[in-house]
Amino acid sequence: MARTLLEDVCKWILDQAGETWQEADDLPVLYRKLAKVLKLAPDDHTEQVFKQILGSCQSVVESLGANKLSNAHSPGPKRARPQPRHAELAVNLAGAMATFLVATWEARKSDAGGQTTPASSGKGGKKSA
Repeated sequence: MARTLLEDVCKWILDQAGETWQEADDLPVLYRKLAKVLKLAPDDHTEQVFKQILGSCQSVVESLGANKLSNAHSPGPKRARPQPRHAELAVNLAGAMATFLVATWEARKSDAGGQTTPASSGKGGKKSA
């Protein structure tokens, strides 16, 4: 659920920004695209503290995207058994990132002077696979 939340938020904001994405894009790919749009890549900043925080956020998103412990994947013979606290941590991290991404998108729209986005005019969105 944590990964799905972030994938949905990334896709929604990319659509709103008029950017395209592929159905096959996984969470790390979607987040990298979104980080460019929102200027959240560590290299977009000069302050070391922001570089570190945004780099850590990127690591969290990539780790959540690589999670193979969810019910959506075959457990295999040696499945790791995460405790409820691990699931709670993953969900809370995903929720915090989703909230931050939406707030950043809203701030970027406000900074742009309330201009309409390509998505609001019916353009942009998902590319066919």
